[in-house]
Amino acid sequence: MDGSRPEDEAAPGTDGDRRSQLVNAAVDYVAAHGFADLSLRGLGAAIGVSHRMLIHYFGSKEALLVEIVRTSERRQRDLLSQFRLEPGLSPSDAARLLWRQLTDPQLAGQERLFFEICGHALRGRPETALFLEGFVNDWLEPLMAAEVAAGADPAVARNRARLGLATVRGLLLDLLVTGDRAGVDAAMEEFLQLYYGSE
Repeated sequence: MDGSRPEDEAAPGTDGDRRSQLVNAAVDYVAAHGFADLSLRGLGAAIGVSHRMLIHYFGSKEALLVEIVRTSERRQRDLLSQFRLEPGLSPSDAARLLWRQLTDPQLAGQERLFFEICGHALRGRPETALFLEGFVNDWLEPLMAAEVAAGADPAVARNRARLGLATVRGLLLDLLVTGDRAGVDAAMEEFLQLYYGSE
């Protein structure tokens, strides 16, 4: 017995559709339960597939974790885009809303996973190599577009976008290390005042 179930074989849609469904289910699971002691067998049981099917779609646990992080990052970019489209919401207020979302205690597991995968990728582990693709540029493009839309020169906009991204990631790491929520919130507010001024 290989542990596979009928629903694994009869899943509707293309392989790409099914893979996307599984990644999204895995992201939701990790957000709710964290990733400590996560196994493919346990994750598969939680989201309704066998561990063999997860290996079929992702190749390894590490590759699946990379996809979980990348999908989580994409969701955060989508959320920022939604905030920026809110009528009457200033760019600094959109940034504050995203910051509150990113520092929600329920997302701490995903943030830890992000930095763990980043460390593995920087050490050259092949199963995490894809993580570095778009690590910076996937965020720079939407952030830069927002700056240009607000009237910034493209070169300045790119610099500001990179600075903003680095600051947010640095303060997220600070929060995970120190647990000082008040301190990182105050630092973020100071940064937003410097970044956006009085708007």
